[in-house]
Amino acid sequence: MPCRAMLIAIPLVLLAFLTMDAAGGDKKAKPKHTNRLAKETSPYLLMHAHNPTNWYAWGPEAFEKAKAEKKLVFLSIGYSSCYWCHVMERESFNNEEVAKILNDHFICIKVDREERPDIDQIYMTALNALGRSGGWPLSMFLTDDGRPIVGGTYWPREDKKVEDDVAPGFKTILKTVRDAKKDDPAAIEKQAEKLAALTARTLENAAVPGIAIVPLNRELIERVAEEVKDEFDPKHGGFGNPERQFRGARFPMPPRHEFLLQFAERTKDKKALAMVTKTLDQLAIGGIYDQIGGGFHRYSVERTWTVPHFEKMLYDNGQLVELYAKAYRVTQKPLYRRIVTETLDYIEREMTSPYGAFYSSQDAETHHEEGRSYVWTPKELADALPVQAELDFIKKIYVPDNRVNFEEKYHILRWTYTPDLVAKDLGMTEAELYKKLDPIRKKLFDAREKRDKPFLNKIALTAWSGLMIAGYAEAGRCLNEPKYLKIAAEAADFVLKHQLTKDGRLLRTYGAAPGAPPKAAVNGYLEDYAFLTHGLLTLHEATKDKRWLDAAKKLTDTMIAAHGDKKIGGYFYTAHDHEKFFARSKDQYDGVQPSGNSMAARNLVRLHKLSGDERYDKEAERNFKFFAGSLRNYGPGLITMAQALDVYVENRPADKK
Repeated sequence: MPCRAMLIAIPLVLLAFLTMDAAGGDKKAKPKHTNRLAKETSPYLLMHAHNPTNWYAWGPEAFEKAKAEKKLVFLSIGYSSCYWCHVMERESFNNEEVAKILNDHFICIKVDREERPDIDQIYMTALNALGRSGGWPLSMFLTDDGRPIVGGTYWPREDKKVEDDVAPGFKTILKTVRDAKKDDPAAIEKQAEKLAALTARTLENAAVPGIAIVPLNRELIERVAEEVKDEFDPKHGGFGNPERQFRGARFPMPPRHEFLLQFAERTKDKKALAMVTKTLDQLAIGGIYDQIGGGFHRYSVERTWTVPHFEKMLYDNGQLVELYAKAYRVTQKPLYRRIVTETLDYIEREMTSPYGAFYSSQDAETHHEEGRSYVWTPKELADALPVQAELDFIKKIYVPDNRVNFEEKYHILRWTYTPDLVAKDLGMTEAELYKKLDPIRKKLFDAREKRDKPFLNKIALTAWSGLMIAGYAEAGRCLNEPKYLKIAAEAADFVLKHQLTKDGRLLRTYGAAPGAPPKAAVNGYLEDYAFLTHGLLTLHEATKDKRWLDAAKKLTDTMIAAHGDKKIGGYFYTAHDHEKFFARSKDQYDGVQPSGNSMAARNLVRLHKLSGDERYDKEAERNFKFFAGSLRNYGPGLITMAQALDVYVENRPADKK
């Protein structure tokens, strides 16, 4: 629930309305309107270009109009593969009645969080400052100068009865905010002033001061390792809250497993290695992995990795390919090699442009039904495999207990056990198992290919391309596969040619507006420099080609100049010449992806080792000192920073470790 102290100036009825969410919705016919988003390149914004809602893209035009008309701003942030974003569009933004309320009383702005993560970061922090957990679509009400007032995530269009209470619908919320602005504008202003200040403090003071307090030594790294181990799920792998019996959604966390794998290699810690292999095994056999087409879905909605949220993101697959390739190098498990090759087959088939760029994501839904492209009814399985013996074999492999496991009518295909154990139960080798299984899987794949596919977001994002380049390069090195190195090099060449300006600055996106040629746009963020540098360094390590090291050095030097805090250390998420907001952050949390600061620290340590340039060593030390307090306060939250520190300390003279 939101913090009531922050909302004290807002009528209590508004507080009640804005602290409740619900789910569900109906379908609307295709719209017959066109708004300003029709000129944008973002596929997500273009999805809303024909809403009756009079959308603006983020920019001065919208805020100037809000000032001139003395209106509040309604800000909606989402992304192209977000299921509930699509639901809210169908229910509300595409509804004539709701659109009239929005158009008459608000200036409406749509933001693609993948294109503008800086905006998303600020207003998500504001929502969290209200005591609300975040999610998308992110729905916020702002003043005409961009300060947040109050917000939420998804709201259904109409009020809904929930037990003995009523959850407010979006129409009710809009009317309540409109009335609050009309009846007590001073309260709105006071609320915005308080929330903006709190948001700024939260972003600017995220790091716990560590300079000259926390030693940069092996003890700190070992402490982090123990903290990570304490959150490990011993039954299904992955991480969660032991006190809650690991309930809730489960995300793959590649940064944590990268740290544990590196830690296990250095210390010969069998427990740490077992945690990595347990998780990778469970991901590989679960429904979160596309058993027919390859590649990973974004997350599982439950503990066993069976039922995923079906969207596929480039950043997940890039990181997981890199992780599985490294794990294969260490363990030589055939399953890991297969996961790498199948996932890269998927990326090459579905997520790569004819020019070598990587697309960013695929939707979870087709025809408004989540997962429909991937799941199977019993009849669909039987129709695809008319030979009874083949159907029986597939069920034995992928349909545990011969029961549906999704929405009481579909099969999400998953293994019961790892392939080596299944093969043993069937009295055959793992190679023999796959020799029999693969032709049958091909028949299922061919049948599935006849279905309508989820929407593909063809925008290329610099940061995510960097992660995929690293995945391909690591796969090429660990699997000794030149093809993967060639694809990584082509992708790196594409980014450096098309998304790098003449003065060495990165642009984040590459895509096309309808009827226009593709182009790069949007100033790069810290993660764009850090993740692309990671990809280039991995490619250099795999090929020994000096041009990738030289490019990584130039990008890092630009990053330091454009994003660095010369006074106390760390890097700002936005460049010094970026659009100015009421708050500015130094991102530091490593979750599903590393933060820009953590990846930058890792790059600096690698650059010093590869180039011998002491500037990078000093810069790394300066940043470790700045974040050391946060690292000691909660190590798993800065796990890639800890991974970088592990290498940094290893390279210190013995008397300094």
